[in-house]
Amino acid sequence: MAAKETIVKKTTKVSKKAEEVKTLAGLQEDLVKLHAEHLESRRSHKQGELTNPQVLNAQRKGIARIHTAIAVAIKAELSSTLKEEK
Repeated sequence: MAAKETIVKKTTKVSKKAEEVKTLAGLQEDLVKLHAEHLESRRSHKQGELTNPQVLNAQRKGIARIHTAIAVAIKAELSSTLKEEK
């Protein structure tokens, strides 16, 4: 009989690093683009032309991530202006 090989997988959590820092205006432009893409995908889904409806979920999550990034950027901007006033 052949000896069975066991494979041990090590799981390590790796946090994702931001690839580039975007300004508030850049984030808002990205948000407008994603909203337009999502609207077009919803139209094509209702017409039965969309082959992968899971795209809609990914787009919604992307929009939510951008909303979160915008909120963080606004909060950071406000806190920096408050520190400068002191």
